[in-house]
Amino acid sequence: MLSELKELWRFRELLLTMVERELRIRYKNSILGFFWSMLNPLITVLVMSFVFQNFLTDGIHNATAYLLAAYLPFTFFQLCLMDSAQTILVAMPLIKKIYLPREILPIASVISNFIHLLMAMVMFFVYLLAVYIIHPGQWPFQATSLFLPVLLLINLCLSLGLSLFISAFNTFYEDVKYIVGVITYLMFFLCPILYFEERVANNGLNQAWGGKLYMLMNMNPMFTLSNAYRKLLLAPTKVEVDHHLVNPLPLDWRYVGWAAFVSIAILIGGYSTFNRLKWKFVERP
Repeated sequence: MLSELKELWRFRELLLTMVERELRIRYKNSILGFFWSMLNPLITVLVMSFVFQNFLTDGIHNATAYLLAAYLPFTFFQLCLMDSAQTILVAMPLIKKIYLPREILPIASVISNFIHLLMAMVMFFVYLLAVYIIHPGQWPFQATSLFLPVLLLINLCLSLGLSLFISAFNTFYEDVKYIVGVITYLMFFLCPILYFEERVANNGLNQAWGGKLYMLMNMNPMFTLSNAYRKLLLAPTKVEVDHHLVNPLPLDWRYVGWAAFVSIAILIGGYSTFNRLKWKFVERP
């Protein structure tokens, strides 16, 4: 693996060029450019907020911020997996003509999506400031936001590792991209995006299982990350559960540590698997 990393470093300029190409292609002939990356999730979250505040009665002030904090990182994760599935197949004519480290293709796709996530996070903080200016109240920026780079790094490792697995396997079995689409769709509901972790922890089923359901759901790194973004970026808020307000749970750093361990393991496994299969790509039927 060390030799592959050294070779990847030698081709770092090509990687940067591929990232720039990904960004240019995405917004070619687009008037709004990057803002489409923010506009789509923002409209989705605004609709969710309207439903929550008017029909689900969660009682959360500024529900849009709490939804965005978890939804933006999950959207990055989802896009990385879906976009990477086709990277090798689309570039197959190029791969057959010239030599290049094949892992550059899915890595460039992930990095371009990561750049969009960083810009979306900047817009998220701008949104928090705008809400504060319009409706002065509690200062929206938390000191715990300084841990944001840690969450972003874990998120990047997890997304990149899975993208390497997916891009390699989808080259031989194109069913993979459809399976990934179904799994990420289901994961959206299994992560605390539309709801708060307090609802899971205080759920009757979780209590009947002795807290095992909550622990099991935290084995999913994206469950922990979605919750951690919300906990670190926004002020704690009470959550309505069975018509009663419950106090917010503190962020459990043990689960964050587990998410980091799993993400790094997946990254190492994904990179190793990709490099083991990449020389067989041109042999696909």
